[in-house]
Amino acid sequence: MSLIRPAFLLLLLMTLITGGLYPLVTTALGQWWFKAQANGSLIEDSGLVRGSRLIGQNFTAPGYFHGRPSATADTPYNPQASGGSNLAASNPELDKQVSARVTELRAQNPQAEAVVPVELITTSASGLDNNLTPPAAAWQIPRVAQARGLSRDAVAKLVVEHTEKPLVDFIGQPVVNIVELNLALDALKDN
Repeated sequence: MSLIRPAFLLLLLMTLITGGLYPLVTTALGQWWFKAQANGSLIEDSGLVRGSRLIGQNFTAPGYFHGRPSATADTPYNPQASGGSNLAASNPELDKQVSARVTELRAQNPQAEAVVPVELITTSASGLDNNLTPPAAAWQIPRVAQARGLSRDAVAKLVVEHTEKPLVDFIGQPVVNIVELNLALDALKDN
């Protein structure tokens, strides 16, 4: 009986520390040091939340840059059903989906190069990708420029301005956040 009391007190103490104090401290420090990231990296425009820097959106209109295809359940870019298609490279269904995407993208982008960037025709593991490489974004410039009545140079300049480079070159590749790029296109139109 003499061993039960210290064991119970230690259980109670550790529960309070790990279940109460530690989460409160990490939440407070996160809100203090990394407020935007801790709250979802939200993108606000004129006081309205337009999306997150971390989750892609399903842009389909010709005047917008399209992101990577999403294989999330029910609807594309559904954050409650994150996941890939899980189709193996040897699966004929994957070949059909990729062929259909290539055909659709070539029809939507007749002025673009014949070779479609691979990230525009394959889904990611999460289904929520928000970034494309600069070449995949540049491939769409002719369609976006024509649909918005802008010069290709003006749209290409926006792509360059919204290209994020890694802190150190060998640790990653440059990416373009499609949500932010499309919001910049809308702001350009409003000016």
